[in-house]
Amino acid sequence: MPSMIRLALLTFSAGACALIAPAALAQDAELPYWASIDAEEAYLRRGAGEQFPIDWVYTREGLPVRVVRLIQGWRYVEEPDGTMGWMYEGLLSRRRTAIVTGEGIVAMRADPADSAPLRWNLEPGVIGELGDCAEGWCELDVDGHKGWVEQSRLWGAGEP
Repeated sequence: MPSMIRLALLTFSAGACALIAPAALAQDAELPYWASIDAEEAYLRRGAGEQFPIDWVYTREGLPVRVVRLIQGWRYVEEPDGTMGWMYEGLLSRRRTAIVTGEGIVAMRADPADSAPLRWNLEPGVIGELGDCAEGWCELDVDGHKGWVEQSRLWGAGEP
């Protein structure tokens, strides 16, 4: 009979660990890391909870953010202009995106080189899905338009 009790306790313990593990893993993410807004509307709050005032309402799905802290389902994020606040984790995705920054247009090229053929010109504020980055260039997909952009003109690329 004692072996049956031990087996039941082991089964219960394994089940409890399986339920706790995903939450624990989410809390153990290496910080900082890049994420992107994954909702049509997302609130940036002054604190980690719905009871805190909303400072900003974001309506740009895909906007890259840098996650710098996390507390029980909330992420303290920095957005491209340096604004920081708390956002509910369900509004974020680990999908890597980048936004064009700086002054004036930037060239999107066929290959990662200044001499490569021009594909498109991108204005500051354009958001795209980030691909590989190497030697100062990043692959960017803007609604199916793919090419290479200088990494120095992208916020959301490189190490967070």
